Amino acid sequence: MPVEAVCTVASRRKFLSSSGFGAIAASAWATLPQASFAAPAEPPALPKAPPLRPFDLSDVDLADSPFLHAQRATEAYLLRLQPDRMLHNFRVNAGLKPKAPVYGGWESEATWEDINCHGHTLGHYLSACALAYRATGDKKFQQRVDYIAAELSACQDAAKSGLVCAFPKGPALLAAHLRGEKITGVPWYTLHKIYAGLRDGALLADSAVSRAVLLRLADWGVVATKPLSDAEFETMLETEYGGMNEIYADLYAMTGKIEYRQLAERFSQQALLKPLARGLDQLDGMHANTQIPKVVGFQRVYEATGDAHYHDAARFFWKTVAHTRSFATGGHGENEHFFARADFEKHVFSAKGSETCGQHNMLKLTRALFLQDPRAEYADYYERTLYNGILASQDPDSGMATYFQGARPGYMKLYHTPEDSFWCCTGTGMENHVKYRDSIYFHDDHALYVNLFIPSSVRWRDKGAVLTQQTRFPEAPNTVLRWQLDRPTDITLRLRHPDWSRTATILVNGKQETHATAPGRYIDLARIWRDGDTVELRLEMETGVEHAPTAPDIVAFTYGPLVLAGALGREGLAPGADIIVNERRYGSYNDTPFTVPTLAGEPAELVTRIRPGAQPLEFTIPAADGRPVRLRPYHRIAHERYATYWKLGSSAG
Repeated sequence: MPVEAVCTVASRRKFLSSSGFGAIAASAWATLPQASFAAPAEPPALPKAPPLRPFDLSDVDLADSPFLHAQRATEAYLLRLQPDRMLHNFRVNAGLKPKAPVYGGWESEATWEDINCHGHTLGHYLSACALAYRATGDKKFQQRVDYIAAELSACQDAAKSGLVCAFPKGPALLAAHLRGEKITGVPWYTLHKIYAGLRDGALLADSAVSRAVLLRLADWGVVATKPLSDAEFETMLETEYGGMNEIYADLYAMTGKIEYRQLAERFSQQALLKPLARGLDQLDGMHANTQIPKVVGFQRVYEATGDAHYHDAARFFWKTVAHTRSFATGGHGENEHFFARADFEKHVFSAKGSETCGQHNMLKLTRALFLQDPRAEYADYYERTLYNGILASQDPDSGMATYFQGARPGYMKLYHTPEDSFWCCTGTGMENHVKYRDSIYFHDDHALYVNLFIPSSVRWRDKGAVLTQQTRFPEAPNTVLRWQLDRPTDITLRLRHPDWSRTATILVNGKQETHATAPGRYIDLARIWRDGDTVELRLEMETGVEHAPTAPDIVAFTYGPLVLAGALGREGLAPGADIIVNERRYGSYNDTPFTVPTLAGEPAELVTRIRPGAQPLEFTIPAADGRPVRLRPYHRIAHERYATYWKLGSSAG
């Protein structure tokens, strides 16, 4: 049996802060001996923690807002799902009788045998339940984590192996992959979700059984991959492997085991790492969400080793994707792949743009980089993608989530079914909406950062302080913060002056303190605060227009950080027709002919013709024929056709 590290509450909190959390049978590989690594004589010193730390999810509360609504919808969905149905194929692979029939879609062998992602949902589900428990304290989520981990432990015992998996052919598929044979499937990608779910169960839900199963699985991975030469390992990494480097870096931080750190480095694909570290963009044609988790892992390996090459690669990747490859919504790619920037016009109007998983992972990377280098640039991108990608991805009525959020004019958002889809974006969707509170506030030893304008409160226990934020943003471009303090306390309050607001005015206790005209940075208020002190931040929101340099006549309209989409109605859409099973058929569902209004004129002139509508955050813009087109924030669009990008016609004709 592996040596199990003891993780105290204090050490767990330290790891959560430093890492950015608030977060078989039938083959020889099934019987690999479990590693029993002896503790090093002198445990290695972990690298210095980043200068900035998140608050524990349990120390942040959400008040009423669309974010809280989305969280509650996901919580309800998590509790409707049946763990035994997700555990079905794990028990089959371990030689145990299943307790319930398997779910459909990507979890069903009969339907999706060619994908071999079976079991990925369970990992996402573990993470989501752990996040939900951490955010709410509701023990029902903790109980689910413990139940699933206990079932996985039983699978390990039955198979006499640390490996637990649910994909067809189970350990035999992995054995072939490790031997360098060509396979159908992405076993390490799927296992990454299990590792991550167990990690989150251990660290966020205080699950001892999750920790035990995780360490046994981790030791299995060390032994299973040890015979591979570096060249053989690199060849194996040509097949999508999720963020296995991130996981083993986390395991190293949890335990101090050198073997875990070494495996984190081996799971860092050199073919991607080296050019990125040199500042070379070779992403054209690459599968986008295969690369992003690797890069999240690069940043995590940097934090575990101090090797700057990993950080250089992560930082450059973020820069090129966020600034040169992203749509106005913060999404990227077409049909899951990066495309050449010069070909923007050929790809922007696809129904298969902006895979939601890609946005999920870009925000993970953004947050990790922000913790190391707290620049407003990262927070600005985070805010834009959070509203226009993540919040926009959930059906506000059913709680289901999108796969793609394409910009085909007149198309609509399509959401997964409750039990017969289980796409990758179903899994990340479970996580997205129960962790909104993880990036509103951050702190260092002396300063508290306010990054997002969301009704909420944060407890800074070490300071005996609670900061409550009251805001109607984005309906009103201001927010009020109120201190509750045990005693007068010296704290620097750092307020983000977003790049979309030309000015920022700050009032302290009703009196103007400062008026800033340099957006895209933080405004510092350093003073001794007293109980009841208030701070008001007033910003400006204006309509704007965005386009790619290579396609100046294809535009998207914005209001502050929000993308304004044309709300084009429900013509030809039957109720419920946007809840679908097969994500591969995006573009063919509900594909009836539909005429989209034409906009004509110069972009800068068109913006001046946008007028406020009857409701907050609603606007109109005249079409070429003079009829008004209704514009709404993209995140509020559901169950109707829309347009986020417009191909402008000539105003002359």
